[in-house]
Amino acid sequence: MTLSRKAPLNLLHAFETAGRTGAFALAAAELELSPSAISHAIRKLEKLLEVKLFQRSTREITLTKEGAILLEHIQRGFNEMQQGLSMVTARESRPLRLHTAPSFAHQWLLPRLGTFIRENPNIDLRLSASTDYARFEQDEFDLDIVYGEPRPSPYEKIPLAVEELTPLCSPLLSEKLKKPEDLYALTLIQCDVQLYQWKGWFEANGMKPPQHYGLRFDRSFMAIAAAVDGLGVVLESKLIAEREISSGRLVCPLANSTSEIHYIGHYLVFPRHQHMHFALDTFKTWLLSELNLAQLR
Repeated sequence: MTLSRKAPLNLLHAFETAGRTGAFALAAAELELSPSAISHAIRKLEKLLEVKLFQRSTREITLTKEGAILLEHIQRGFNEMQQGLSMVTARESRPLRLHTAPSFAHQWLLPRLGTFIRENPNIDLRLSASTDYARFEQDEFDLDIVYGEPRPSPYEKIPLAVEELTPLCSPLLSEKLKKPEDLYALTLIQCDVQLYQWKGWFEANGMKPPQHYGLRFDRSFMAIAAAVDGLGVVLESKLIAEREISSGRLVCPLANSTSEIHYIGHYLVFPRHQHMHFALDTFKTWLLSELNLAQLR
């Protein structure tokens, strides 16, 4: 007997819904069945598989170890089926909706987006940038790239690159920056929303933080642009300033004489399984590959 005949799809659907919602009543409401029908389907599936899938009490149900393993694989399978159906029926017409932190979008994502579009011409992408969190409950976005540790939520989160924070400036200004103490005589550019700022960098390098900063911005891309124009020295992530460093518009004059601050600056956040866009995995795989994080796919 094949597995699909041993475990009919309707029983697997009832199990997936109960496992995901954590309650027979919630599963029943979602599937428009009675709680007793859900309970009967689960018991039938357990009998067919000869495996106990839930621990039951008067107040709650809890997945067993075997149940948790089965749930993960069933959800993965249902997602694959949904992707396949969407692709062959061409009913998945809405774009993949990505929300991202503004400076990550401006500095890192947009310069690479052409590669993704060329590799995936059938995926329409809608991009929105703000410092707010994406609203998944209202079905407004499929993915979110957030700056800083995401707030607690039921969503999946993947830490992106470990970023290196170091002083950056124009090549011309670097002529005045031969040792760390030279920073006191220069204009320091600060980004107010940055996780680690100049005060933390000075303390990490055993130096007293200055009392005055010449320029302050609320977006990294503006602070970087100011540094490129020679207006001062910016403390910034080498990942976010990658283009400017690669082109020589910014340099790291103190890289060999000071300590960088290492931290995880950005996270990829998205809902677990339910209602996932068919192209979500495609974009996630591409993003992690671009960040040399292929092992996290």
